[in-house]
Amino acid sequence: MITSHTDVIGSLLRPPELLQAREDLAAGRISPSSFRDIEDRAVDAAIKLQEEVGLDVVTDGELRRLSFQSQMTDAVEGFAKHDIDVFLWGKWHSQELGDWSVDRPATIGVVSKLKRRRHLSTDEFTYLRDRTTCIPKVTLPSPTLFTNFWSEQSAQAYSSMDAFLEGVVKILHEEVVELVRLGATYIQLDAPHYTQLLDPRTRPFYEERGGGLENWIARGVELENAVIGDFADVTFGFHL
Repeated sequence: MITSHTDVIGSLLRPPELLQAREDLAAGRISPSSFRDIEDRAVDAAIKLQEEVGLDVVTDGELRRLSFQSQMTDAVEGFAKHDIDVFLWGKWHSQELGDWSVDRPATIGVVSKLKRRRHLSTDEFTYLRDRTTCIPKVTLPSPTLFTNFWSEQSAQAYSSMDAFLEGVVKILHEEVVELVRLGATYIQLDAPHYTQLLDPRTRPFYEERGGGLENWIARGVELENAVIGDFADVTFGFHL
């Protein structure tokens, strides 16, 4: 059990070489194996950077993902065709880009029963585990994030949003079980959307889908606990 430590909470910035390689792979200019070599080098550099600055816990920087939460939609059948906007829609502000906004994509949604094609993060974890003497941390998306994927078209797949989220929890809990079997002792759940309830501009989206503020929070906590399960020797963190 981890008591006091230093670690990176979010994603690391993708290096330019990796960003270019993603574009080249999508355009067919490089092979998947060549892309994997570039990706591996980027992860190796991220591990080295964290070790050199003296962190106790290291990650792979989440460099292999389109978004920190995209391993679910990449590894699981049932989601409508999508791009990065399904994770980035909303109103944003940054020092570099200023104010900008992305409309919620009309095609967003779960459209059939969820079916795992492969594990979400086990390859990421084993690669990291085998290349560091520090504590390796792996991150998974909070089930509450997938409230975003409930839309009108989703009723053809699930009788309710709650039934859909139960399916999400089942897949995430199975992932936790496998990660622990592989030696994971530190697992982080990313971006539970409780903080969105503090902003009157975003609160209605979640209240409408969760049956009110208190119900949404209580159900979210139940879902998180169901993902975590009962592993006494594993530290679970939350990135809010």
